[in-house]
Amino acid sequence: MDVVLQVALDFLNLSQALRVAREALAGGADWLEAGTPLIKSEGLEAVRQLRREFPQTPIVADLKTIDAGRIEIEAAAKAGASVAMVLGLASDATLQECIKAGQNFGVQVAVDLLGCPDPVARARQVADWGAASVALHIPIDEQMAGSHLHLAHGGHVRNEDVTPGAFDELRRVAQDVPIPVAVAGGINSESVVQAIAAGARIVVVGGAIAKSANATEATAAIKGAMATGRAVHTELYHRGGAEAVRQILEKVSTANLSDGNHRLPAIVGLRPVWPGARMVGQALTVRTAPGDWAKPVEAIDKAEPGAVIVVDAGGRPPAVWGELATESCVKRGIAGVAVDGAVRDTPSIVELRFSCFARSISAAAGEPKGYGEIGVTIRIEGIEVNTGDWVLADDDGVMVVPRPQAAEMANRAMDCLERENRIRGEIRSQHTTLAQVLELLRWEKK
Repeated sequence: MDVVLQVALDFLNLSQALRVAREALAGGADWLEAGTPLIKSEGLEAVRQLRREFPQTPIVADLKTIDAGRIEIEAAAKAGASVAMVLGLASDATLQECIKAGQNFGVQVAVDLLGCPDPVARARQVADWGAASVALHIPIDEQMAGSHLHLAHGGHVRNEDVTPGAFDELRRVAQDVPIPVAVAGGINSESVVQAIAAGARIVVVGGAIAKSANATEATAAIKGAMATGRAVHTELYHRGGAEAVRQILEKVSTANLSDGNHRLPAIVGLRPVWPGARMVGQALTVRTAPGDWAKPVEAIDKAEPGAVIVVDAGGRPPAVWGELATESCVKRGIAGVAVDGAVRDTPSIVELRFSCFARSISAAAGEPKGYGEIGVTIRIEGIEVNTGDWVLADDDGVMVVPRPQAAEMANRAMDCLERENRIRGEIRSQHTTLAQVLELLRWEKK
């Protein structure tokens, strides 16, 4: 079979799904998928609506069936689905019943190998039972945690860095079964070429199309890559591990970071010395007394280039930071400083374009008495900061990302940025409002 581009419509609102579907088909998409979130939100009415509007397009119902196989397959078929997805983790009896029901009601049954301990063996079994296809699926939460990199990105945020073994699991399944193999999860206009080379015959793309400001252009770019075998570069739709945290945080805002991580709070009261200041780096922490600038200055010599110095100076004047400390940081390549206390010489800091965030400004500095410590755990406005934690700061505030969770939190911030790109595009192109795009009234708590 020719390689198929299947677009996953993983929305909660059917209206958003239909808009993306129209754009994607205009860009050359082959199949449309009513994603699991859409079916859970809208029911099989989502499949019915897709079938009514696109009568000639194959429609996939991603049911993720794990029990009651016959009734769910029958319902999907009668709603207009061409393909129904079931989980390979279901019992043998459920899978066999799904396949028989599919044959009876004229719908293909595809088996998602998500979570199967031995995907090759399970794929071989279901192929023998009559499944139409199998799918290797990288779950979205694994994508965010960076633990999917063995399959899709080889441990790197850039797809051109993918190691030769990155799609080994896909390749093994594709070589071992006679039915088409689909791949889903994090596929974009770069990785789609490698997925096809590894044996995928159905390429399932979600976010790289559904979150794009223009789904027609995004679909066309992916179809172009599929047709030519040449990857099309994209700055978005990448998920990285620990080594990619800085790259990701440099692209997102503190608002993205907060929204993507359950409304993560910023450190209250730390403001940039100049508008537009922005910094990303790993923290070197300092604890000192108000006005005692010895330890903050000594920390400059201990900090690695690209680091952010975070100072707990008691939250009040006198100043513990000024022009000469800033000059030293510029020379050393320090990314910035956040001071829970006072700074001074702000005209010089502005002139040097050094990213400095502080609670207050004070012309008076204290004496370098040397009280305090460098590299210890500090707590500012209830937020714990440890050396090695990541710091992202912009005009909206200063946020701390604990190092153990940094990759996942950065990936979730990027996901939020990508989703907002789509919403912004709809507001502009549809001449509508945020409340209308998201159907806010419908989702208010009752």
